[in-house]
Amino acid sequence: MKKFSGLLLLAVLSGVITLGAYKMLFEKEIYVVDQKQNQPTFVATSFNTNPVAAEESVDFTLAAEKTVHAVVHVKNLTISKGPTSIYDFFYGGSGNGKAQIGSGSGVIISPDGYIVTNNHVIANATELQITLNNNRTYEASLVGTDPETDIALLKIDTDDNLPYLVFGDSDNTKLGEWVLAVGNPFNLTSTVTAGIISAKARDLNSRDQNFQSFIQTDAAVNPGNSGGALVNTAGQLIGINTAITSQTGSYVGYSFAVPSNIAKKVVEDIMEYGSVQAGVLGIKGSELNSYNAGELGINETEGFYIDSVMEDSGAEEAGLISGDIIKKLDHIKISKFSDLSGYLKSKRPNDVINVTILRNGSEKVLPVTIYRNQSYKIDLLGLSVQNLSDKDRKKFKNYSGGVKIVESASYDLVGKLIIEINDEKVENVDQVKLAMQEAKRYDRLSIVLINENGERERLIFQ
Repeated sequence: MKKFSGLLLLAVLSGVITLGAYKMLFEKEIYVVDQKQNQPTFVATSFNTNPVAAEESVDFTLAAEKTVHAVVHVKNLTISKGPTSIYDFFYGGSGNGKAQIGSGSGVIISPDGYIVTNNHVIANATELQITLNNNRTYEASLVGTDPETDIALLKIDTDDNLPYLVFGDSDNTKLGEWVLAVGNPFNLTSTVTAGIISAKARDLNSRDQNFQSFIQTDAAVNPGNSGGALVNTAGQLIGINTAITSQTGSYVGYSFAVPSNIAKKVVEDIMEYGSVQAGVLGIKGSELNSYNAGELGINETEGFYIDSVMEDSGAEEAGLISGDIIKKLDHIKISKFSDLSGYLKSKRPNDVINVTILRNGSEKVLPVTIYRNQSYKIDLLGLSVQNLSDKDRKKFKNYSGGVKIVESASYDLVGKLIIEINDEKVENVDQVKLAMQEAKRYDRLSIVLINENGERERLIFQ
């Protein structure tokens, strides 16, 4: 047994020695190298060696400091009319009315207390109250309003010079430009959000005849910020925040502002004339796109196609004709109708603008004088009216004033004159516009009409 164990041990030792000798003399050593990349595993999106330099170069502090003290809280008190109890409902009483309080923001635009805000912020208000960023409160008076552009002008009286913002040139703003939206919602003192300009000349209501031309931004704007300031990084006022697009009622990424050039013009008109002085080129037509271009048999897909030119208009006087395509108004490129309508809203009658047109493949520049808008659409009644021409005055020789009905959606009134609204005489479309704005404050509207035979009739709308 001992002899067998000795032989086994000898065999094991011999095997170990033989294997070790083979490893040392014949088998090559294999090395495994862990090769590490010198480049990072992410892909760089910029060659900027300092990724925060771009953000640091945009300083919002100066613009914010200039703006916050010029943005105010606007509170309006409205007394709702109509029955306030079951007894009033059945027996016709109006009760004492129910007080409703609304709020928004506003922007001080002069040291003596003129404030611009949205018309919808102060609509139908019986009392207006302004709270500054330092928590001082003032009673405000309504100077004037323009529902079409949603701009209203207020005034507070104070012996102190107030902080205010200067108007910038909204036409010179660029896509991608940094902006601040400043509001004073819910009387929480001014709040500031930042974003960029996402689009210009944006029309939100394509089915309405009242075409809009908003600046679109992604700066956060929420309810209560309406009427606040949109400013550039220099602290210049380039827009009045007006609307958001949302299915929830809260901000979801899109907000819209009335361009400062339009707001400034409206404010100046209200202060000087008491109403907005609207001007027109005197053309009718449509914006171009692929479909319209195909229908018209032309290759252009951008611009405004002139279908007809109105008689005795600035366009006719300047030589614009049917078939011309408007490509520019002054330095503003016209790609869609809101580009054209927005620029015209910043102009007033007797202004002269250079209109670049494309005619028979060649561009021409024609100076066109803006004429006063002679027509107005009364949406509440489904009527369109216009000022009397010399021919109309001869036909209605016994009446020097009034406006002629040229379109009537629900009534057979075309050709008749409106001479009174709520017992106040009207002689032109500007007076009709003001009368209709005043009529919206009440539940009653009456108009007095005259036909060619001089017969009067009164229509009452409840």
